[in-house]
Amino acid sequence: MPEPRRHVAIYPGSFDPPTLGHLDVIRRGRRLFDALIVGVGRHPGKAPLFAPDERAAMLETLIARIVGEEPDGADTQVRTFDGLTVDFARASGATVILRGVRNLSDLQNEVQQAVTNREVAGLETAFVVAGQSFAYTSSSLIKQITAMGEDLSVLAPMCPPLVIERLAQKKRERPEALRRLLDPG
Repeated sequence: MPEPRRHVAIYPGSFDPPTLGHLDVIRRGRRLFDALIVGVGRHPGKAPLFAPDERAAMLETLIARIVGEEPDGADTQVRTFDGLTVDFARASGATVILRGVRNLSDLQNEVQQAVTNREVAGLETAFVVAGQSFAYTSSSLIKQITAMGEDLSVLAPMCPPLVIERLAQKKRERPEALRRLLDPG
């Protein structure tokens, strides 16, 4: 009898910084697939606050906690990549791209990308709809609050404590980098 086919998915994103919404998608993806690869990529239109290795390290720590709480999920790992998501998926042996959808405008953009990925690379896309508490959480909003706010504890409904600590550290060490994110000109 042939071995059953393994369903390997990638969950690509910039994760700058990782949010509770991202972790929700990872938790749910671990229940759907045999293996889940979280791909830390680069968004060509945005300057990152955290370097790819910093984002990957945060995700590895956060995912280790998830695996500790829910050990029966899919094998899950974090990898950084540069270039096209479809190339990363092929190199990872994935046949599915996992995406989280927060709202109607996300869905519109994601469906267009999903059709392109299927036509160009034969990759399917699986969508999970964000929980209500994550519907308006975005990494951009988190960086704006970090740059302009004094009390970063307001980020607790959107970010894990580890991420809030790292954001506070960035704010202390590189406040100009946060200001540039708000006004790149």
